[in-house]
Amino acid sequence: MSAPTLQTDLPHKNKTLEKLKARRKRWLDVHLWLGLGFGFFLAIIGLTGSVLVFWHELDEAINQSLYEAEPSVNLKPKSFDEILAAAKQNAPKGWNSVWLDAPQENGNYVFGFYYPEASPKPEEAESLNIVVNPYTAEVTGRRVFYHSWHPLKHSFVGFLFKLHYALFLGETGGTIVGILAVFFFVSVMTGLILWWPLTGNWKRVLTIKRRASTERFNHDLHQSAGFYSLIVMMCLLMSGLYFNLPDQFRWLVERFSTLTPEVEAKVSVELHKQDFPIQNALSRAQALYKDATAHFYTFGNSENATVTACYKDIPSLRSKVLDMGCVVIDPISGDILQIKDSAHGSGGDVFMQWQWPLHSGAAFGWTGRILVFITGLLCPLIFVTGVIRWLQKRRAKSFKKNIVQSIE
Repeated sequence: MSAPTLQTDLPHKNKTLEKLKARRKRWLDVHLWLGLGFGFFLAIIGLTGSVLVFWHELDEAINQSLYEAEPSVNLKPKSFDEILAAAKQNAPKGWNSVWLDAPQENGNYVFGFYYPEASPKPEEAESLNIVVNPYTAEVTGRRVFYHSWHPLKHSFVGFLFKLHYALFLGETGGTIVGILAVFFFVSVMTGLILWWPLTGNWKRVLTIKRRASTERFNHDLHQSAGFYSLIVMMCLLMSGLYFNLPDQFRWLVERFSTLTPEVEAKVSVELHKQDFPIQNALSRAQALYKDATAHFYTFGNSENATVTACYKDIPSLRSKVLDMGCVVIDPISGDILQIKDSAHGSGGDVFMQWQWPLHSGAAFGWTGRILVFITGLLCPLIFVTGVIRWLQKRRAKSFKKNIVQSIE
C-alpha cells in the first residue's frame, strides 16, 4: 500500500519544489541587484563602523596630549562649574549644545561644542573641542572635530564618523544612508531566503566545503559570512535607522508603544541669565545611580535647556542587562525631570534606549564590541564575494552560449 502512495506524493513534491525554485529566482534577482547597486556603500559603512567601535581608544592613542592632564601634586581639581566656565569663555559664540565624555582619572576635560551652522572663522567648525586642565581650569588645547564643509579638515575620527553615517554628503547624506539601511535590510532578508535549504541539506549551508573548487569556496564563504553575521547585522541596520531617520523610526515605534516626550526646564529667562552651580545637578544625578561610572554629560544653550548626566555599569540595573542610564535635570532648581533607563518608561522608551548600545556593541561589553567589529569587517567580504559570484555566473553563461553557437 505504501508504494503507490509514495509514487503519488513524488509528483506533488516535485511540483512544490519547482514552484519554490521559481520563487527563489525572483528573490535572487532582487538580492543580486541590491548587492550590485548598493553593496559598495555597505562595504564602506561596515568597514568604518568596525574602526569606530574603538573610536575613543583610537582618538586617545592618536591625541594623547589632548586627553592627558599635566599632573599636579599640590593642586586640587577645580569645581566642575569653573572648568565648564573656562571652556565656554574660550568657545566662539553661536554654539547650541555641549557634550563632555566623563574624563578618566587625571585626565583633561575635553568639551565638544556644537554649532547649528558653523563657528566663526578661521576654524569654521561644526563641532569644536575645547580642552581644559582640571587642576588649573586653564584651556590647554582646542581642535576642530567636525569641519563645517571640508572633509579633510575633520579630525581623523571625525572624518570616519562623517564617512560612516553621511558619506560626506551632509544632512542629505544622512538621509541617504538611512534609506540604504532599508535596502540592506531587504537584501539581508532575501539572502536568508536564498540560503534556506529547500531539500533539507543543512550541512551544505552551514559549512564551508573543504578542498572545494574556487567557485564553490567563494559561494560558501559568501553564504556563511552572511548567515553567521545575520543577527548582529539586523541589529546594526535597525539601530542605523534610529540614528539616520530618527523621526521615521520614532513614528514606527509609536505604532506599537507610547514614547515619553523630551522634557524642558521650566524656568524664566531671567533665571537662566544667572550663574547657577551645575555641580549640584550632577551630584543629584550621581546620588540616584550610586556606585555607577560616569559616562557623559550634555548641556544646552537655550532658555529651557536641561542638563543630562549619563552613567554606565549601574549596579541596580544589572539584572536588566542594559546597565546604562541617563538623568535629565533642571539646572536651576536641581529637580530631576526625567529618568531614562531600562527600569523606567514604556516598552518603546526602553527599546529606543537600546539602539546606541546595540549599534556600538557596548550593550554586551567587550563581547558585543568585538561582534560588531567583526560584522563590520564582514561587510566588504560579503560585497566582494558577491561580485565574484556574479562574475563567475556571467562567465559560465557566456561560455555555455559560445558552446551552443559553435555546435549550431
